Amino acid sequence: MSGTAKEQILARVRSALRDVPADERPEDVPVTREYLDSHVSGDVVGLFVERVEDYRASVTRVAEAEVPGAIARILAERGVSALVVPAGFPGEWLAGYQGSRLSDEPPLTAAELDAAGGVVTTAAHGIALTGTIVLDGGPGQGRRALSLVPDLHLCVVRASQVVPDVPVAVRTMTPNRPTTFISGPSATSDIELDRVEGVHGPRTLDVLLIVDS
Repeated sequence: MSGTAKEQILARVRSALRDVPADERPEDVPVTREYLDSHVSGDVVGLFVERVEDYRASVTRVAEAEVPGAIARILAERGVSALVVPAGFPGEWLAGYQGSRLSDEPPLTAAELDAAGGVVTTAAHGIALTGTIVLDGGPGQGRRALSLVPDLHLCVVRASQVVPDVPVAVRTMTPNRPTTFISGPSATSDIELDRVEGVHGPRTLDVLLIVDS
């Protein structure tokens, strides 16, 4: 940036701030939150499913009584014989799973996580507009590495946890929790736009959506 351009930008900043008292601090001025926090209307859950599938993840809708069978079927189809299970994940949901279960207490090493066939977690929220799943380390979610290292992530989300848009989800978050936003399986593209999956996390994301009665 040339000196002239820099001076022009700084002059505009000074002009915009000319009516601000010199001793005013940012914390002295309340910020209004009366803005539109969502542009979503209609079928929020349906939009969530559509956007998640846009990311090449799979979504299966089930009633709660069908969860154990659905989990067992998905894991069998994916060939998962060793599954990482975070503390707090409902044990009854794994009643039909025939493989081995890996506890993260004490914490599994990176090599042990990498060798596992997959991980199953609950979620804190689903965001409809972006097709995003939010994890915050709560019961059944575990630490961040659990959802990043294994090649498969099977995530159970309740329809009641799906919110319309990002601001709505952010308002409910606890700031000191280790929050992870997941929008589809891990993927990246090179300069030729060739998509490669599994670079920064799981190559496969399966979402089990419990349609609450």
